[in-house]
Amino acid sequence: MRDIAITLVVFVGCFYTLKRPYIGVLLWSWLSYMNPHRLAYGFAYSMPFAQITAIVLLSSMLFSKDTRMFPRGGITNVWVLFLLFMGVTTLFAFFPDQAFSQYIKVIKIQLITFLTMMLITDFKKLRQLIWVIVMSIGYYSVKGGIFTITTAGAFRVWGPPGSYIEENNGLAIAILMVIPLMIYLYQTTMNTWIKKGLSFSIVVSFFTVLGSQSRGALLAISVVGLMYWIKSKSKFISGLFILIITSALLVFMPESWYKRMGTIETYDEDASAMGRLNAWEYAFNVANDNLFGLGFESWSYPTFAMYAPNPLDVHAAHSIYFTIMADHGWVGLFLYMLIYFLAWKRLAFILEKTDKNEELREFNILARMLQIGFVSYFVGGAFLSLSYFDLPWHYVSFVVLLNEFLFQKNNIEKKLPVAFK
Repeated sequence: MRDIAITLVVFVGCFYTLKRPYIGVLLWSWLSYMNPHRLAYGFAYSMPFAQITAIVLLSSMLFSKDTRMFPRGGITNVWVLFLLFMGVTTLFAFFPDQAFSQYIKVIKIQLITFLTMMLITDFKKLRQLIWVIVMSIGYYSVKGGIFTITTAGAFRVWGPPGSYIEENNGLAIAILMVIPLMIYLYQTTMNTWIKKGLSFSIVVSFFTVLGSQSRGALLAISVVGLMYWIKSKSKFISGLFILIITSALLVFMPESWYKRMGTIETYDEDASAMGRLNAWEYAFNVANDNLFGLGFESWSYPTFAMYAPNPLDVHAAHSIYFTIMADHGWVGLFLYMLIYFLAWKRLAFILEKTDKNEELREFNILARMLQIGFVSYFVGGAFLSLSYFDLPWHYVSFVVLLNEFLFQKNNIEKKLPVAFK
């Protein structure tokens, strides 16, 4: 029954995509973040729904008048350059066949993100996309939170199989990036019942983050709490809320959780932590010795034998920064970081232009929440291999779109240099 229901939703969505291409962006996002086909048990489990949606989406754009030109500016220019540079590093990759296969996968994700900036042509559509993402990942955050509460935190929470957030650590960071979007929707929604549902989802989602037993997520949630308090206009209320939630969470979690979190201080006695340090030094050595890095999928015994302090301890980087460093060298890491730096600067500009302007209140709230979400990714991602995960790239596209809509709405003069547009 699940297989039939999911298939019907996909094909009905594809039908409407032919009429309104932006529906395809919403449908693809639902498939990408929620992975509903992984909740089925029959033919739908392995169906290439995302590819089908992408093909229909691209076809519909050929005959649609709703598609606008790709937005050009400092962020998107560097973004395109980064994608091209990844193509160059793929040509010089240590394992070219495996690297090419991964590069195609990354390009498919980036293509849809680029189409998002071309098809989400107004704020209403952007809000719809945010709802889709929140409900898709929120399904696992609410479900995981309830599971954590009912089992008293005795088990780890995992994400959908075969996805970027299947691992407990990845799921935790994705949820920390979605919670700010939930808060944005809560603060801008008038319906009382929806607000109550969002309040419940936000609180329960924090239980999922702790229930994942991710040490990186614990560090991220601490920094995010501080960031939220700093960004809040009512610091007393927000501080009281953070204190109550934190106290409730910490009192609830079992002793086994505290023992695992305690290994942060004794990292030198933890095999997993030492493996990461070995992988990070490997990435540093690779970047120093190879202008283009070693390309995608290079983390292997042959390459660790060449560059790692302990050649037998082969690990993925478990860090967005060191992943890029080893895959694409120092130049790739610079371009990667520059994209996010420009996105952050643009958000700061948006906040400046919308502060204390009631008509632009929703722009201001979303910009603040995007900054908090970025902090979740920057801190938590330091310990996770999520460099190519869809959500942070969608965040960047939201910054570009928010900037475009702001100028459309108010015709604000672009005073920043071209590099920061």
